[in-house]
Amino acid sequence: MAKKSSVSSRPVRLTSVRSEDIKNRRWTETERLAVRRAAKAQAEGNDSDVNYGDIPRLSDAQLAGMTRLREVRRKVPVSLRLDPRVLDWLKSKGEGHLTRINDILLNLMEAETTRAPSGRS
Repeated sequence: MAKKSSVSSRPVRLTSVRSEDIKNRRWTETERLAVRRAAKAQAEGNDSDVNYGDIPRLSDAQLAGMTRLREVRRKVPVSLRLDPRVLDWLKSKGEGHLTRINDILLNLMEAETTRAPSGRS
């Protein structure tokens, strides 16, 4: 006689959750209080109850690969003509080639404005 599989041994199916589902979810009062406490502590800059012990230190390679976050500012749409090799190179780095162009130019601008005056006009 074949043994029936128990309900607890069935594989769990993944549930699809959309942002609307999360936004429209009914929160329990306990959840609401926990979120309010966390938001208040965050606003006060109080992270004393957070345990950072299980977070591994960043390696030198990870630190070297980090980029500085910039202020979010409204960008101005422009039309631009690029050498096809430049565009291919930018696209070869992955998505976000237009943002990459902005970052390259912003880095150049910052380097030029923070450099000591060279006497050029």
